[in-house]
Amino acid sequence: MSCEEDSYIFSTDTLPSDRRFLPPLANGLLGWRVYNNTMHMGGVYNGEGGHCHRADVPCPFAVKVEAEEPGQHNYSLNTHTGIFTHTLSSASVTVTQSLYSHRHYPNLMVMEVLMVRQVTSEEPITVNLVSSFTPQSKDILFESGPDYKGGSHIQGKVTTAEYPGGSCPSVHLIWTTIPSTLTLPPDHSQACWGFVLVVANSLESAEANFDEGLDLKATGDLRPSHEKAWKERWLQSKVEVVGSESLCKALIGCMFYLLSAFPSINDNTSSFGGVSPGGLSNGGDGQDYWGHVFWDQDIWMYPGIALFYPKLARAVLEYRVGTIEGAKDNAQKQGFKGLKFPWESAVSGREVCPEDIYGQQEIHINGDVTLAFQHYLYLTEDLSVFTEGQGREVIYGVADYWVSRASWNPEDKKYHLLGVMPPDEYYYNVDNSVYTNTVAKFSLQFAVELSERLQHPAPKEWQEVAEHLKIPFDEESQYHPEYDGYIKGQPVKQADTVMLGYPLGLQMTPEIRRNDLEAYEPVTDPNGPAMTWGMFAIGWLELGEAEKAQHLLEKCFKNIQGPFQVWSESSDGSGAVNFLTGMGGFLQAVLFGYTGFRVQKECLAFSPILPDGISELCVRGVNYLGSQMDWLLRKDEVCIILREKANSAGNTKSCDLQVVLKASGTKLPLTPGKPVTFPPEPGYVCKLPSMSSCWPL
Repeated sequence: MSCEEDSYIFSTDTLPSDRRFLPPLANGLLGWRVYNNTMHMGGVYNGEGGHCHRADVPCPFAVKVEAEEPGQHNYSLNTHTGIFTHTLSSASVTVTQSLYSHRHYPNLMVMEVLMVRQVTSEEPITVNLVSSFTPQSKDILFESGPDYKGGSHIQGKVTTAEYPGGSCPSVHLIWTTIPSTLTLPPDHSQACWGFVLVVANSLESAEANFDEGLDLKATGDLRPSHEKAWKERWLQSKVEVVGSESLCKALIGCMFYLLSAFPSINDNTSSFGGVSPGGLSNGGDGQDYWGHVFWDQDIWMYPGIALFYPKLARAVLEYRVGTIEGAKDNAQKQGFKGLKFPWESAVSGREVCPEDIYGQQEIHINGDVTLAFQHYLYLTEDLSVFTEGQGREVIYGVADYWVSRASWNPEDKKYHLLGVMPPDEYYYNVDNSVYTNTVAKFSLQFAVELSERLQHPAPKEWQEVAEHLKIPFDEESQYHPEYDGYIKGQPVKQADTVMLGYPLGLQMTPEIRRNDLEAYEPVTDPNGPAMTWGMFAIGWLELGEAEKAQHLLEKCFKNIQGPFQVWSESSDGSGAVNFLTGMGGFLQAVLFGYTGFRVQKECLAFSPILPDGISELCVRGVNYLGSQMDWLLRKDEVCIILREKANSAGNTKSCDLQVVLKASGTKLPLTPGKPVTFPPEPGYVCKLPSMSSCWPL
């Protein structure tokens, strides 16, 4: 076992003094920070334009258990099962309160209270349930509805649509009434109470889900069905290390909170509202980026999830497809053709950033979105997302935008992108951001590639602009300046130019890669956002400098706040909370850094390297071309086991795969259930030569 069993259980005797760092419980549709009196529902926003934010929904489970006699408290988050427990132990009784957002039934949340008598007594034992719940919200005008099967019911609509003429979503809550006290009768040694909460967009859905919850409770399957869903999810992905308990625990926390933000792998009904930097539990008015969806989803969170879960990756792409009309509107308002995805997105895809300059200038978001589509195709060869799923409209629309946005410069005979803000938001209205131009170039090239695969004639301008788009480079210093006019040594907010190597994959010599890292590392804000150091770490790992990479990766530990492994955006605890962007960057540093995984057109490349303190890395469930692989990396060997073929979901059709080692050219076929072992050297996994394509056109 790579991590100790209790590495998956985060426990403490005292709650964090800053309640922002209490653990969030989410399931891709509902999100809640334990004990908080508000929660959120995916896709439910209030406010127009820049005032749009996640609508606060009152949470009936804002309940604390208190006993008359003194006792010991323990608070625990079990990431195996996604259940938070508060255990109160006194001389006469042990009381356990359990809370969870149901992993299989996304409209359900559950609270359970178990009382166990510790001494024989003929006296009843009573505990108090202290609630801070009020059935009101500043975002939704709630009114009481008729009780339903013993459950309380409130309903309402958000007060303001996202844009003029837009819809105001309805919210219905039905929940098992929670008393102010619970009593264990004298003749009982123990008793358990279960409470169900349903949140839905219609009365019909709320009642159906409440019925489901009551049935599950009656059959005793309420908690088991939840735990089973988490178990299934963990079977498809594990990232564990030997040698650093703190690193192992951090990776588990990152995977748990990221997976919590995505829909159920069994859910085909609810529409996915994207992933915001603070997840579903955060994002109310004025906090945690208002719950908007940024490039954070597509560049920082998506890659670590897509490597294991094609279905969840596709959910991200489908979210972007659902915002095409809004992206078209954004482009038209800027005076350009095609699609301009919003810097900050809610439901419609119209720009909802509170400050216009970001929506106007941080246009690299377009390339970030298409890169996610490109990686999905290379990981799966599933063309259906581009045909039936309308993904080609995204790719072609972005290409049209770049062509209309680029300006021809007759002096250097290059196309320029003028007046932009790079990922480094310390600078704005600059020309030719090297990151922006590179991601634009690659998205244009991918549009040409996709059009060929779909036998769709590509406008010649796509290739023309791609070939002649300026990529700033300083010949004298042999490095990439961040933008035209950047002076080496100027301060930088976050990872920007260093992302040319990864995730963009711009070809460059090791010398230039090193020069970029050395130019930007000392001038990057040490208090900048958490995801930055993961990108530097990946760069140094590419160059074989594992110890330097590990030093940078360990900087991220300062962003992990309190016992529940909740990240803050900045190392001093400020900024967005439950900062999934930072977790995604950290996870990528291990998943794509230690392994050297690179998602490429014809293969999954690897180049394993482990720092001195880490003796073993286990990555289970890597999903490539319809097959799942378990990887074990050690200092002296790499072992891959191809999993036995299971019935694949959706459009998945697996290929026969082989490992090719670059130096020797050795080819090792992968046979299900049989380990393949080789020295830790660069290579790639690809289809056997006899295979033409896993996917029919």
